[in-house]
Amino acid sequence: MTTILLARHGQASFGQENYDQLSELGSIQARLLGKHYANTQRRIDAIFTGSLSRQRDSARYFWETYHPSIVASGEVPILDIETPDSYVLPIFDEFNHKDVFMKSDPIFTSQAAVAAELAKADAPKIRLAELFDRAMQRWHGGDYDDDYVESWPQFNVRAQQALEQIRTQITHLNHLGDDSTVLVFTSGGVIAAITAKLLQQGSQTAYQLNKSLVNTGVTAITVPDQIPRLLSLNEYSHLFGDGKRFISWR
Repeated sequence: MTTILLARHGQASFGQENYDQLSELGSIQARLLGKHYANTQRRIDAIFTGSLSRQRDSARYFWETYHPSIVASGEVPILDIETPDSYVLPIFDEFNHKDVFMKSDPIFTSQAAVAAELAKADAPKIRLAELFDRAMQRWHGGDYDDDYVESWPQFNVRAQQALEQIRTQITHLNHLGDDSTVLVFTSGGVIAAITAKLLQQGSQTAYQLNKSLVNTGVTAITVPDQIPRLLSLNEYSHLFGDGKRFISWR
């Protein structure tokens, strides 16, 4: 029975000009996941990732920590960082969060306008989180779908196609058997959309799930009899090695 593990990327740079890069904490989180899987001898038979920097770098930091245990055991390497075409699947990219945010309010005509709005707040990061949450509610609401580069319904279709693509990809890997485990580094929106569909729920459930997903938290899906089933959601015990200081949601 094949198991697909969907891992959210490590903490990105929320509130910074370039969100699509791991923070220092984000790189630590990815390494902790690799260390945890190595120490517990969790066998990973293939690794894939979306094309965003935060997703690819999470896979790289995971691999740097995980792969020495594979080499030591004599297993064949399952990820070649130098050949992106072999493991990067853009269909697992996150929705365009900048577009979702900028379309949420007519005053957000530019980054300067957003900065001006945040400058009015006593706690700019908290205010930014509030504004982004409001933007997400608008995107999920369904009343303004024509406004977006990729509406929620369009994104949801892509997320379901991503799950199907990884299942197809698995069938083309000769070294995978019937009891294989495949790890995919993606983003919260993709994981939430796929999970909501498996639970036979819609947009609002996906929205709530997305808010609860921890950085490098892992959601497991099994595929018995070619029918995907949710096995576990948002597992992040690997972050508890030193209290709770490695846990983050953004």
